[in-house]
Amino acid sequence: MKIENIKTLGDLKEFGYTSKTIKDELRDNLIQKIKHKETTFEGVHGYQNTVIPELERAILSRHNINLLGLRGQAKTRLARLMLNLLDEYIPYVKGSEINDDPFNPISRYALELIKKEGDQTPISWLHRSERFAEKLATPDVTVADIIGDVDPIKAANLKLSYADDRVIHYGMIPRANRCIFVINELPDLQARIQVALFNILQEGDIQIRGFKLRLQLDIQFLFTANPEDYTNRGSIVTPLKDRIGSQILTHYPEDIETARMITQQEASIVESQKSTVIVPDLARDLLEQVVFEARESEFIDAKSGVSARLSITALENLLSTAERRALIAGDRLTCLRLSDFVGIIPSITGKIELVYEGEQEGAAVVAYNLIGEAVKSLFPEFFPGIEKLKKQNEEGPYDDIISWFFNLKDGFELMDDLRDKEYMDLLDSVTPLNDLLGEYQPNLSKQDSYFVKEFVLWALVEFKQLSKKRFTEGIQFKDPYGSFINGI
Repeated sequence: MKIENIKTLGDLKEFGYTSKTIKDELRDNLIQKIKHKETTFEGVHGYQNTVIPELERAILSRHNINLLGLRGQAKTRLARLMLNLLDEYIPYVKGSEINDDPFNPISRYALELIKKEGDQTPISWLHRSERFAEKLATPDVTVADIIGDVDPIKAANLKLSYADDRVIHYGMIPRANRCIFVINELPDLQARIQVALFNILQEGDIQIRGFKLRLQLDIQFLFTANPEDYTNRGSIVTPLKDRIGSQILTHYPEDIETARMITQQEASIVESQKSTVIVPDLARDLLEQVVFEARESEFIDAKSGVSARLSITALENLLSTAERRALIAGDRLTCLRLSDFVGIIPSITGKIELVYEGEQEGAAVVAYNLIGEAVKSLFPEFFPGIEKLKKQNEEGPYDDIISWFFNLKDGFELMDDLRDKEYMDLLDSVTPLNDLLGEYQPNLSKQDSYFVKEFVLWALVEFKQLSKKRFTEGIQFKDPYGSFINGI
């Protein structure tokens, strides 16, 4: 029998439907997915051996769950993906405000309707996409919002006294009966509101304005929170933490490959950008390394975290920087340049919390320096390390490049608005760069080679072999001591 033909309680009994709690529902469906080797949380990367096994264990244990971690660690995404572990449809008493189970009604409305209609009680079906409720914890949230309150207008319209439980207006939690209910940023919820959750989590019932209600709500609670020691935040009250079955710690991607996968999946890139801008692999790695550097920077508050959204918006800005340059120049195709990374600075400055020393430096300066630090970190993976001190007369792989700049009277300038051919010709003019790439990176494509050439120049600056000056129209590279010697 198809569910569209099951319209009454009698039909449901004839169909042989067995009701179960939402926690049992999640558990049973998870067991089937695990047995069939199916992916339980599609599109979440980097958690396969850490967070996801813990989350699966919590679901198998039928626990309410708290996901604890810094911003941008896919906490809300994990919560929403739990919908896929629910049955596609469940029946409920038609007209019920709180999705009453026809076999286990809890509201006065459903109890009286079933008593009156019996097997003719009408039922409806609720799709799993409608079984998700979410509330962002803010200081203005009240008990009435999330649990309920007496509705004087309803009392007046129905001509009922305030002693009649039919005057109750249910809040978000009772209306999420038989659903997944998520409270985001739980520490931001006022302590008195957190206290109101005690009974719901432990006994499964609610209390409204002194009414002796025992609504045995069937809810899968999932909370998200930042660590409690985050500056100026509240905390989760201890008795509430005690009532949450599992607390699971989330984390940022642990390697560049995973971070790249997440960024590529989440970034909103239009087709015209994909066809206009060629992005070298090194550029993608460098972008992720900038975020890794930000998480380790002494100028950035580690307690606030550096969200994965930084690399997502930075990639979008990076491609837009190259696209804009191509549009101005009238080029149909362009290759991403390292100097285009200046375009990601607005993506960084809005997503980092600076410590006092960082505030003194300025957000834009800190962001720009992160790019240099990323170059410095990745450089040894592609080329020989640059020694700070060398023995006298000892030759190094970069001597010819440094000498080329030493013999250059004026600085070597890479303007931001150069057309691709002009940009390539300029870099080709630094002939020692061609020799270096030929020896250490002989298999590079032509387009990638120009990004790598600029990468080498930036790295030589970071290792104090060259100097670099950023000005409005572009970047100038010079021998660090040339101007001093020439001025003597």
